[in-house]
Amino acid sequence: MSTRLFSIYMWLYYILLFIVFFVLIALTFLITFPVDPYRRIPNRVLSWMAWCMMHPSPSWQIQLENAELLNKTTPTIYVCNHESFLDIPLIYQLPIRMKWVVKHSMTYIPIMGWMVRLTGHLTINRSKKSALKKLNNLLQPLKSGIPVMLFPEGTRSLDGSLQPFKNGAFLLALEHGLCIQPLVIEGAFEVLRPGSYLFRSKANFRLRVLPSIDSKEFDSMSELKQIVKERMSDALKELESLQKN
Repeated sequence: MSTRLFSIYMWLYYILLFIVFFVLIALTFLITFPVDPYRRIPNRVLSWMAWCMMHPSPSWQIQLENAELLNKTTPTIYVCNHESFLDIPLIYQLPIRMKWVVKHSMTYIPIMGWMVRLTGHLTINRSKKSALKKLNNLLQPLKSGIPVMLFPEGTRSLDGSLQPFKNGAFLLALEHGLCIQPLVIEGAFEVLRPGSYLFRSKANFRLRVLPSIDSKEFDSMSELKQIVKERMSDALKELESLQKN
Protein backbone atom coordinates (compact mmCIF):
# COMPACT_ATOMS: atom_id res chain seq x y z
CA MET A 1 0.00 0.00 0.00
CA SER A 2 1.31 3.47 -0.87
CA THR A 3 2.18 5.94 1.89
CA ARG A 4 -0.66 8.27 0.88
CA LEU A 5 -3.33 5.55 0.87
CA PHE A 6 -2.11 4.14 4.17
CA SER A 7 -2.19 7.63 5.70
CA ILE A 8 -5.80 8.16 4.58
CA TYR A 9 -6.71 4.83 6.15
CA MET A 10 -4.88 5.76 9.38
CA TRP A 11 -6.57 9.14 9.83
CA LEU A 12 -10.02 7.69 9.13
CA TYR A 13 -9.28 4.91 11.60
CA TYR A 14 -8.06 7.40 14.24
CA ILE A 15 -11.06 9.68 13.77
CA LEU A 16 -13.36 6.70 14.36
CA LEU A 17 -11.38 5.68 17.45
CA PHE A 18 -11.54 9.18 18.92
CA ILE A 19 -15.30 9.43 18.43
CA VAL A 20 -16.08 5.97 19.82
CA PHE A 21 -13.75 6.23 22.79
CA PHE A 22 -14.81 9.77 23.64
CA VAL A 23 -18.33 8.44 24.15
CA LEU A 24 -17.04 5.48 26.21
CA ILE A 25 -14.79 7.69 28.36
CA ALA A 26 -17.54 10.29 28.91
CA LEU A 27 -19.97 7.58 30.04
CA THR A 28 -17.32 6.01 32.28
CA PHE A 29 -16.58 9.40 33.84
CA LEU A 30 -20.25 10.09 34.56
CA ILE A 31 -20.65 6.72 36.26
CA THR A 32 -17.40 6.68 38.27
CA PHE A 33 -16.48 10.28 39.15
CA PRO A 34 -18.06 10.20 42.66
CA VAL A 35 -15.81 7.28 43.70
CA ASP A 36 -12.80 7.83 41.43
CA PRO A 37 -11.25 11.25 42.22
CA TYR A 38 -8.07 10.57 40.21
CA ARG A 39 -10.06 9.17 37.25
CA ARG A 40 -8.18 5.89 37.14
CA ILE A 41 -11.07 4.11 35.43
CA PRO A 42 -11.52 6.60 32.54
CA ASN A 43 -7.74 6.50 32.12
CA ARG A 44 -7.95 2.72 31.85
CA VAL A 45 -10.48 3.10 29.04
CA LEU A 46 -8.11 5.56 27.35
CA SER A 47 -5.39 2.90 27.51
CA TRP A 48 -7.64 0.59 25.43
CA MET A 49 -7.85 3.32 22.80
CA ALA A 50 -4.06 3.69 22.86
CA TRP A 51 -3.72 -0.06 22.25
CA CYS A 52 -5.98 0.23 19.20
CA MET A 53 -4.00 3.23 17.94
CA MET A 54 -0.75 1.27 18.03
CA HIS A 55 -2.16 -1.88 16.40
CA PRO A 56 -3.68 -0.68 13.12
CA SER A 57 -1.74 -3.13 10.98
CA PRO A 58 0.37 -6.30 11.35
CA SER A 59 3.25 -4.36 9.77
CA TRP A 60 3.54 -2.20 12.91
CA GLN A 61 5.77 -3.98 15.42
CA ILE A 62 6.32 -2.90 19.05
CA GLN A 63 9.19 -4.00 21.26
CA LEU A 64 9.00 -3.20 24.97
CA GLU A 65 12.35 -3.61 26.71
CA ASN A 66 13.04 -3.92 30.46
CA ALA A 67 9.41 -3.46 31.52
CA GLU A 68 10.29 -5.44 34.65
CA LEU A 69 12.35 -2.42 35.80
CA LEU A 70 9.23 -0.25 36.17
CA ASN A 71 9.22 1.27 39.63
CA LYS A 72 5.73 0.37 40.87
CA THR A 73 6.36 0.58 44.62
CA THR A 74 7.56 4.16 45.22
CA PRO A 75 6.31 7.58 44.01
CA THR A 76 7.93 8.01 40.59
CA ILE A 77 8.14 10.62 37.86
CA TYR A 78 8.66 9.08 34.43
CA VAL A 79 10.41 11.09 31.73
CA CYS A 80 10.77 10.24 28.05
CA ASN A 81 12.05 11.72 24.82
CA HIS A 82 9.35 13.17 22.57
CA GLU A 83 9.57 12.23 18.89
CA SER A 84 6.04 12.02 17.57
CA PHE A 85 2.28 12.24 18.10
CA LEU A 86 2.52 8.47 18.58
CA ASP A 87 4.69 8.66 21.71
CA ILE A 88 1.77 8.86 24.15
CA PRO A 89 -0.16 5.83 22.81
CA LEU A 90 3.13 3.94 22.60
CA ILE A 91 3.95 4.59 26.27
CA TYR A 92 0.44 3.42 27.16
CA GLN A 93 1.55 -0.06 26.04
CA LEU A 94 3.52 -0.34 29.29
CA PRO A 95 1.76 -2.27 32.08
CA ILE A 96 1.26 0.84 34.20
CA ARG A 97 -1.23 3.72 34.15
CA MET A 98 0.18 7.22 34.66
CA LYS A 99 -0.99 10.78 35.25
CA TRP A 100 0.25 12.81 32.26
CA VAL A 101 1.40 16.42 32.01
CA VAL A 102 0.38 17.90 28.65
CA LYS A 103 0.36 21.31 27.00
CA HIS A 104 -2.68 23.42 27.85
CA SER A 105 -3.18 24.10 24.13
CA MET A 106 -4.30 20.46 23.72
CA THR A 107 -7.50 21.27 25.61
CA TYR A 108 -8.60 23.50 22.70
CA ILE A 109 -8.62 20.53 20.29
CA PRO A 110 -12.17 19.12 20.02
CA ILE A 111 -12.62 15.59 21.40
CA MET A 112 -8.91 15.17 22.18
CA GLY A 113 -8.95 18.07 24.64
CA TRP A 114 -12.19 16.88 26.21
CA MET A 115 -10.69 13.43 26.70
CA VAL A 116 -7.65 14.94 28.42
CA ARG A 117 -9.95 16.63 30.94
CA LEU A 118 -12.23 13.62 31.44
CA THR A 119 -9.27 11.34 32.19
CA GLY A 120 -7.82 13.77 34.74
CA HIS A 121 -4.47 14.62 33.20
CA LEU A 122 -2.70 17.85 34.18
CA THR A 123 -2.45 20.64 31.62
CA ILE A 124 0.08 23.44 31.95
CA ASN A 125 0.84 26.59 30.00
CA ARG A 126 4.64 26.65 29.86
CA SER A 127 4.63 30.34 28.87
CA LYS A 128 3.27 31.31 32.30
CA LYS A 129 5.37 31.69 35.42
CA SER A 130 2.79 29.67 37.36
CA ALA A 131 3.58 26.52 35.30
CA LEU A 132 6.16 25.23 37.79
CA LYS A 133 3.85 25.81 40.76
CA LYS A 134 1.07 23.93 38.99
CA LEU A 135 3.27 20.82 38.92
CA ASN A 136 2.72 20.62 42.69
CA ASN A 137 -0.80 19.42 41.84
CA LEU A 138 0.87 16.12 40.97
CA LEU A 139 2.01 15.47 44.54
CA GLN A 140 -1.29 14.09 45.82
CA PRO A 141 -1.67 11.55 42.98
CA LEU A 142 1.97 10.54 43.48
CA LYS A 143 1.40 9.98 47.19
CA SER A 144 -1.68 7.92 46.29
CA GLY A 145 0.43 5.58 44.20
CA ILE A 146 -0.23 7.07 40.75
CA PRO A 147 2.99 7.67 38.79
CA VAL A 148 3.44 10.80 36.70
CA MET A 149 4.69 11.16 33.13
CA LEU A 150 6.39 14.24 31.65
CA PHE A 151 8.26 14.98 28.45
CA PRO A 152 11.26 16.98 29.73
CA GLU A 153 11.97 18.45 26.28
CA GLY A 154 8.62 20.21 26.52
CA THR A 155 7.63 19.54 22.90
CA ARG A 156 8.30 17.16 20.04
CA SER A 157 11.76 17.11 18.51
CA LEU A 158 11.74 18.43 14.94
CA ASP A 159 14.73 16.31 13.89
CA GLY A 160 14.41 13.27 16.14
CA SER A 161 17.40 14.19 18.32
CA LEU A 162 17.24 14.77 22.07
CA GLN A 163 16.51 18.44 22.81
CA PRO A 164 17.43 20.53 25.91
CA PHE A 165 15.48 19.56 29.02
CA LYS A 166 13.14 21.82 30.99
CA ASN A 167 13.61 21.96 34.76
CA GLY A 168 10.11 21.11 36.02
CA ALA A 169 10.31 17.34 36.49
CA PHE A 170 13.72 17.54 38.16
CA LEU A 171 12.83 20.38 40.51
CA LEU A 172 9.72 18.50 41.62
CA ALA A 173 11.66 15.28 42.16
CA LEU A 174 14.49 16.93 44.07
CA GLU A 175 12.24 19.07 46.26
CA HIS A 176 10.09 16.13 47.37
CA GLY A 177 12.62 13.28 47.24
CA LEU A 178 10.89 11.47 44.37
CA CYS A 179 12.40 8.90 42.01
CA ILE A 180 12.91 9.68 38.33
CA GLN A 181 12.65 6.81 35.85
CA PRO A 182 13.76 7.49 32.25
CA LEU A 183 12.14 5.91 29.21
CA VAL A 184 13.43 6.13 25.65
CA ILE A 185 11.56 5.74 22.37
CA GLU A 186 13.06 4.93 18.99
CA GLY A 187 11.15 4.53 15.73
CA ALA A 188 8.16 6.82 16.23
CA PHE A 189 9.83 9.79 14.53
CA GLU A 190 10.28 7.85 11.29
CA VAL A 191 6.64 6.69 11.27
CA LEU A 192 4.95 10.08 11.81
CA ARG A 193 7.18 13.14 11.88
CA PRO A 194 6.13 16.39 13.60
CA GLY A 195 4.23 18.56 11.15
CA SER A 196 3.59 15.68 8.74
CA TYR A 197 0.31 13.89 8.06
CA LEU A 198 1.91 10.91 6.35
CA PHE A 199 2.30 7.58 8.16
CA ARG A 200 4.77 4.90 7.22
CA SER A 201 3.02 1.59 6.62
CA LYS A 202 5.88 -0.42 8.12
CA ALA A 203 7.13 0.41 11.61
CA ASN A 204 9.36 -0.98 14.31
CA PHE A 205 8.80 0.87 17.58
CA ARG A 206 11.16 0.34 20.49
CA LEU A 207 10.40 1.52 24.02
CA ARG A 208 13.06 0.88 26.63
CA VAL A 209 12.72 1.33 30.39
CA LEU A 210 15.91 2.50 32.11
CA PRO A 211 16.77 1.97 35.79
CA SER A 212 15.07 4.28 38.28
CA ILE A 213 17.13 7.15 39.71
CA ASP A 214 16.72 8.27 43.33
CA SER A 215 16.75 12.07 43.46
CA LYS A 216 17.88 11.92 47.11
CA GLU A 217 21.34 10.94 45.87
CA PHE A 218 21.80 14.34 44.21
CA ASP A 219 22.58 17.75 45.67
CA SER A 220 21.48 19.88 42.73
CA MET A 221 18.78 19.92 40.12
CA SER A 222 21.27 20.51 37.31
CA GLU A 223 23.29 17.44 38.28
CA LEU A 224 20.16 15.26 38.38
CA LYS A 225 18.97 16.59 35.03
CA GLN A 226 22.38 16.03 33.44
CA ILE A 227 22.63 12.41 34.61
CA VAL A 228 19.13 11.61 33.37
CA LYS A 229 19.85 13.18 29.98
CA GLU A 230 23.17 11.36 29.61
CA ARG A 231 21.58 7.99 30.33
CA MET A 232 18.73 8.66 27.92
CA SER A 233 21.15 9.86 25.23
CA ASP A 234 23.33 6.73 25.59
CA ALA A 235 20.28 4.46 25.40
CA LEU A 236 18.96 6.26 22.31
CA LYS A 237 22.28 5.84 20.52
CA GLU A 238 22.16 2.13 21.26
CA LEU A 239 18.58 1.82 20.01
CA GLU A 240 19.37 3.80 16.86
CA SER A 241 22.23 1.41 16.16
CA LEU A 242 19.90 -1.58 16.61
CA GLN A 243 17.34 -0.05 14.25
CA LYS A 244 19.93 0.30 11.50
CA ASN A 245 21.08 -3.34 11.76
